[in-house]
Amino acid sequence: MGHTNSLAVKKAQASERRTVLAARDAIEGKVTGIRALLPFIGPAFIASIAYVDPGNFATNIQSGARFGYKMLWVIVLANLMAMLLQNMSAKLGIATGQNLPEVCRQYLPKWLTMIMWIVSELAAMATDLAEFLGATLALNLLAGIPMFYAVIITGIVTYFILLMEKYGFRPIEKFIAAFAMIIGLCYLVETVLSKPNFAQIAYHSVVPWLGNKESIMLAVGVIGATVMPHAIYLHSSLTQNRIVPRNDMEKIKIQKFSSLEILIAMFLAGFVNLAMMYMAASVFHTSGKSDIADLTTAYHTLTPLLGSAAASVFLISLLASGISSSVVGTMAGQVIMQGFVGFAIPVWVRRLVTMLPSIIIVAIGADPTQTLVISQVILSIVLPFPVIALIYFTQKRELMGVLTNKRITTIVSSLFAIIILGLNIWLVIQAFIG
Repeated sequence: MGHTNSLAVKKAQASERRTVLAARDAIEGKVTGIRALLPFIGPAFIASIAYVDPGNFATNIQSGARFGYKMLWVIVLANLMAMLLQNMSAKLGIATGQNLPEVCRQYLPKWLTMIMWIVSELAAMATDLAEFLGATLALNLLAGIPMFYAVIITGIVTYFILLMEKYGFRPIEKFIAAFAMIIGLCYLVETVLSKPNFAQIAYHSVVPWLGNKESIMLAVGVIGATVMPHAIYLHSSLTQNRIVPRNDMEKIKIQKFSSLEILIAMFLAGFVNLAMMYMAASVFHTSGKSDIADLTTAYHTLTPLLGSAAASVFLISLLASGISSSVVGTMAGQVIMQGFVGFAIPVWVRRLVTMLPSIIIVAIGADPTQTLVISQVILSIVLPFPVIALIYFTQKRELMGVLTNKRITTIVSSLFAIIILGLNIWLVIQAFIG
């Protein structure tokens, strides 16, 4: 057994070396086109999974069922925010060789670093709660497995996927990218089956609309479920030592490849989010089922409206989303702890600890969808911390060098930060009032 494991590690290390060598060839211009991009594919697809987690399913489907196509522009706005912020995070890792939590620990006061670590850990646990419950619910509805056993199965499956990390960065990148493609394929199928109005999709994707207090609340929820704090922390870690630049020119070239990968990965995530909402608009809203407020009802309502195939595809996408995003959430949790406070715990300990809230929620019979909503409120409270820190550090020339933000990047990202902060404050106030 030990010999087999050692052989697997050696094969993984050889694959990793081939990836690095292929990346060097691309940097030096020896290969071009898609072959040049392939060695850089991975980090953005891992980060993009956070943008199609079960929290997105809940907010997007509820918004589409209630208001039809009118909220699609919110997803486009949130996706543009995500593209810019993930690009800045990846750039920080390439420029400094450090991830965002490590940079915070090095340059910020200790008391502020500790506060950021605590709230970031809470965010990681809230994220994992949503992802765990999404996968658990999918197993329950798809295979009839009782919720308690389904949450245990989810924990075991994600733990074994996380063990791939010991074989280097490439295996887990390929695995997560495959999950992202499965989710995308599922919603391509849902698009065909649901027959949405493409003229309405095109119009409402670019024309803003906010009708009432409920629609504003859902708009904030969509942004809160889309722009994820743990993904911002994680992306800088995924790029910091992956392809190490030897000079400023290589930093610029690696960043260009990274930006292209982010564009592709986030475009896929944006399509999935749009498809979730316009599917709900086409199927539920136009059928008078505007009161769809949870994933279980959405599944049971899909069956008579579109047939069992559409309902099953919906659950497969939810299961793929829950499992893959839970893996990514645990990876982010490791980065947060190691970066902010300088130590790590075994992955099985973190997996067990982050499972406990989900097990408790299932054991006491709490409503999974309502729990998803609460988790999004917690994420909304935490989100401004990494966003503000990211903007602050990426505009510092002494830290970023040739990859320092352009003035327009700082201005636009600061505007996004103000929007996020304002909307999140409004969301938290409304949540407490409600």
